Amino acid sequence: MEKESAVRLNKFISESGLCSRREADRYIEAGNVFINGKRASVGDQVHPGDTVRVNGNELEPLLEEDVVFIALNKPVGVTSTTEEGVRDNIIQFVNHSTRIFPIGRLDKDSQGLIFLTNKGDLVNKILRAGNKHEKEYIVTVNKPLTDDVILVWEMVCP
Repeated sequence: MEKESAVRLNKFISESGLCSRREADRYIEAGNVFINGKRASVGDQVHPGDTVRVNGNELEPLLEEDVVFIALNKPVGVTSTTEEGVRDNIIQFVNHSTRIFPIGRLDKDSQGLIFLTNKGDLVNKILRAGNKHEKEYIVTVNKPLTDDVILVWEMVCP
């Protein structure tokens, strides 16, 4: 683990790259997760040196040198989602060997810079509205921006 302190079990599982925190909670609730040979419960803590097994497989903590960070010029037609059922999603497009997540979204019809990483905490820190990160977009439109168009946008996107 990166720190010498305890971490919530679902976070540990997620940071190992196996699944999301929600999916980790489902594994725990189903009784498929063990810490040091003892069946785990939702909310349990993992301490340095603990052994965590999910479905019989031992998980390795994500080490700092294992962090993946990708800068991608997303082309038009690729959807910024991790949903496997969505055709032409960004995860299929990148086809990385590690479980990664896009940091933010770009519409399917948009092209531009998007970052992907396997570090879920980073994604949450950047995207959480409460952290008030300013976002800036450069947009090209296919018709003139009139005062009426701007008024409609202000009503739709306050």
